[in-house]
Amino acid sequence: MSSRTAGDSQQVASAKAGISVRSGRRIDKGERTEPDAVRQWRTRTDPLKDVWQSECVPLLEREPELTGLTLWEHLEEIYPAQYPFSLLRTLQRRVKKWQATDGPAKAVMFRQAMPPGLQGLSDFTVPNSPVTIAGEPFEHLLYQFRLAYSGWRSVTIIRGGESYSALADGLQSALRKLGGAPLEHRSDSLSAAYVNASQKRYLTDSYNGLCQHYGMRPTTNNLGVSHENGAIESAHGALKHRIDQALKLRGSSDFSDVRTYRVFLFRIVEKLNKRSRERLGEERAELQALPMDRFIDYRELSVRVTTSSTIDVKRTLYTVPSQLMGEKLRIHLYHDRLQCYLGQTKVLQLPRVYPDKPDGRARRIDYSHIIHSLVCKPQAFRFCQFRDDILPGAFYRQLWSLAEAQFTPQMACKWIVNVLRIAHDYDCEQLLVRGLLKEAEDVELPTLETLQSRYLPRTNVPPIPVRQHCIIDYDELLEGQWTAQEACHG
Repeated sequence: MSSRTAGDSQQVASAKAGISVRSGRRIDKGERTEPDAVRQWRTRTDPLKDVWQSECVPLLEREPELTGLTLWEHLEEIYPAQYPFSLLRTLQRRVKKWQATDGPAKAVMFRQAMPPGLQGLSDFTVPNSPVTIAGEPFEHLLYQFRLAYSGWRSVTIIRGGESYSALADGLQSALRKLGGAPLEHRSDSLSAAYVNASQKRYLTDSYNGLCQHYGMRPTTNNLGVSHENGAIESAHGALKHRIDQALKLRGSSDFSDVRTYRVFLFRIVEKLNKRSRERLGEERAELQALPMDRFIDYRELSVRVTTSSTIDVKRTLYTVPSQLMGEKLRIHLYHDRLQCYLGQTKVLQLPRVYPDKPDGRARRIDYSHIIHSLVCKPQAFRFCQFRDDILPGAFYRQLWSLAEAQFTPQMACKWIVNVLRIAHDYDCEQLLVRGLLKEAEDVELPTLETLQSRYLPRTNVPPIPVRQHCIIDYDELLEGQWTAQEACHG
């Protein structure tokens, strides 16, 4: 208007104001639109006018969580071809508006401000990225303990399921790292403490005893309300994201052994804990002192060693040294290992193995426990029930296939058993099999005599003169004449 007053044309004045010429003419005529004006009328006929109040609203009042797609499919079924798919978005917006204005009240999240030293939380989770150990899939869970105030956390690798021994091991390891215990320990309805129907009383008593040992009050969130455990649930997401990123940065999810994988996780957790260093200092001052000893974190079993030098524990067959055959062993069963006691003496520790299926069976055969007995009767190897498990790995199974193809069945058994004995006696399991497979590529497998000449110790036997007695001397011995004669000569 100032430009027009100064004598500028409509085009020039509109260009200076940054509007169109048409808008300039409308302003000249006094036709102005209020910037905050709200349109109160519809620009088209409501396509849902006949069914919204009569069909849709009653359904939403009965089941407020119905979606727009479900309502559209319902209308399509009752009124075929009258409400096209193009109305779906309109129906979804209408449902969303109804839920916001006329729907039921929603649950409100009340953010908590925990005082220091009051609450620690536990839970199990499954990593997003699959991990392998020496090329083999590594099935495991991650147990995480976290302090509600400072956010400090500890992570433990767990084999098997959410057992009491897994919970007790992870929780006590975390408290030992922390150097104190909170007043309250919170979890969801862990099967380790509350659910297992067949052993519910045993597990509940053990969990309560664990909490009493450390002076913690056990609490749990309401069943199915995971947000009540949000301080640990949200921490799972951050932890798994960090693990995924670290694996991508590393370029591989394969680890040489479990210890290397444990160190990998420890470094990730340490980086996460750096953020809570200051608040952790405040919280440590409020924690309870720890008792001197750990609480029991295993189950105790009693098994007898069979004549096959095996024990059967939780649907898994383990070999033990043949010296223990016939003995009764006391087993401390942890989530990742078995500690075997003969009386009060610890005689053996074995890594725990789990079946692939809950109702299946597994084997953990260590050839070193039975090899010296197998060498005495090598033909037993051929039809042994756990023959393939005796061979330590895929390379040895390949070696057995080559031996079967090259030698007779009897010689093949004798050959492979002696290879296993050499591998055990000289501690050269991997080096030996690789050398033999490479030799088989060039020529063929060496004979048993060649192997023995290479590896078995050579002893220099001194020459022993042999004198053959006369037959008559034996007759004299039987008749007693020889003794009398020797006595006379004496």
